[in-house]
Amino acid sequence: MRIWLKDSERRPDPQPVETDDRKAMLVGIALWAVGLVILLFFIEPLTAAGNQWWLWAAAAGLVLGAIGLIYTHRRHGKRSR
Repeated sequence: MRIWLKDSERRPDPQPVETDDRKAMLVGIALWAVGLVILLFFIEPLTAAGNQWWLWAAAAGLVLGAIGLIYTHRRHGKRSR
């Protein structure tokens, strides 16, 4: 097996596949939201065990997912023009 090919030996790159990643991101955001709600029911045991960072992890997942969704939505809009 060779790691490097000459340009003359390479096949052309395939065309990129058009996907709508927003649906997958919405599912992920929904799962983070469900996780956060479930964790809020158990806030006292989490605090007693010193595991409040679980709440922050779920909140960070929601925030980063929303940022990614906004970015992906804008990119999708620019691409379809």
